[in-house]
Order: sequence, then structure tokens, then C-alpha cells
Amino acid sequence: MTSVLDQLKQWTTIVADSGDFKSITQYNPQDATTNPSLILEASTVTKSRHLMALFEEVGVDKSRVMLKIASTWEGIQAGKILENEGIQCNMTLLFSFTQAVACAEAGVTLISPYAGRILDWYMKNTNKTYKSYEDPGVLSVTEIYNYYKKFGYKTTVMGASFRNTGEIEELAGCDFLTIGPALLNKLQNSHKKIERKLSPTTARHPLVSKVTYNENSFKWDFNENQMATEKLAEGIRSFAKDTRVLHSILRQQLTNEILTISEKIPENIKPTAKDSFKMFKRSTELVTNQV
Repeated sequence: MTSVLDQLKQWTTIVADSGDFKSITQYNPQDATTNPSLILEASTVTKSRHLMALFEEVGVDKSRVMLKIASTWEGIQAGKILENEGIQCNMTLLFSFTQAVACAEAGVTLISPYAGRILDWYMKNTNKTYKSYEDPGVLSVTEIYNYYKKFGYKTTVMGASFRNTGEIEELAGCDFLTIGPALLNKLQNSHKKIERKLSPTTARHPLVSKVTYNENSFKWDFNENQMATEKLAEGIRSFAKDTRVLHSILRQQLTNEILTISEKIPENIKPTAKDSFKMFKRSTELVTNQV
């Protein structure tokens, strides 16, 4: 019998939420996503341009790279500039309809509304448990998806940060869903029948009006959403902390690699101290605050 995971793939592009290449291969998703806890992120126009230049320098076309940027007003406007330069952006740490509308108007490639983290906040602050169909995170992603499809926005909606398979099943039909290995395993081993819940056709029915934001109205509406403001700030702090830890680990690894290589070079062709410093500086560009 067809697994729930294979049924989902009929309607939704599945993306592995993991830096574990073995897990990515096992579940055969189209792509993989990660965050600074696992690899690296770039969140300003200057840093993003430099990062893309480094990719191109080693032969990686920019069409293969999508940069994660936090969905603050400033981040969304940076995404708009980068998209106009052909650099694809994934607006992350998205917890509200307000953020989603601004991202669509900016013309970014993809957004990641964090269903599970929204649920976490509501469970903590209301002392309630929620069935999958009333899950606040599910309802948020559904609202965003329906709005995008009703008004013809091209930005891809990729639901993220799931806490259980029920959330995923309620979003069957969403453009993309990025799912961790543990939940992918549960979906693969479940063979119950599921139904498509989201589609461009049904998205046209909700009686909603089109809205638009400038900086002032965005910040006012966003500030009115206690959950979204708290989760965005928490997410940025967490990503920044994990990025610093990652930088430290990679710097040490690169230092060790360069020392090992240097020891294997014959004395008569060893680089000068100045050249060695240049090599080290260039090697660590991807993991310093200059990127």
C-alpha cells in the first residue's frame, strides 16, 4: 500500500529539513533546507552578494543557491533587491500573515512559515492542546497559501518546523513542505489514506481582500502580533548564537587542514608567511563576519 509520504509527493514537493546527507538520500526529497544551527546563513545585501561571488568563483551557478534571510522588514527589502539581481531568496523565521504579504509583494522566491514554532507558542501561552485541524501553525500556513493562490503571487510557500505528522497531513497540497528525518520516517511507514487539503482551486473561495504594506503599516501590524514578534526575536538570537559556534568550529578545522597541507609541502617550495596568511584568510572568508 502507498505510504503517506508517497501520497504527499503527488501534491507537494517534499524537502528534507536536515544537514544529514544520509537522511536526505534515504527519503529522496527534491531539495534540502538547513539553518545556521547546521551550516551558515547570510542576511544582508552586501554579505549575500559576496557569498554569491564566492560560489560563482568555484563554479557553482547562482541558480543552484537560495539564501536564507530573516523576515524582518529590512530583510524583506534586502530580498527584493537581491531577487532583482537574480539571487534567489528564502525568507525564513516567518510567523505571520503580515510578513507573508510583504514577502509576496517583494517578489521573493520562497517563504518558510514555521508551523511548529507557532504551535509551541500557543501551547505554552494558552495551556491548551490542539487537534491538527485547529493547530494555529496549520491555520497560519493555510491562510498564507490561500491568499497567495487567490491573488496570483508566484512566491512558493514552504511549510516548515513541524511537530507531528498531523500538521503535515493537514497541509497536504502546500507548494513545498520541509520535513525532518524523524517525521519523514513516520510518514514513510504509515499507509493510511490521506486527502489533499490545499489546492489553487479551493484557495479562490475564501472571502479575503488584498492588502499592501509600507514600512510603517508593516511594523505596526507586526508589532500587534505578540506571538510573531516574540518568535522572530527568539529565532534571530538562536540563529546568531549557532552561527558563532559554527564559525568557531570551521575556523579550527580550516586551521588544522592548512597546517597539515603545509607540513607536506617540500621546504624549497613552501609559501612565505605572507602567502600562508593570504591562503588562510581566503579559506576562512565563508565563515567570518566579512561574509
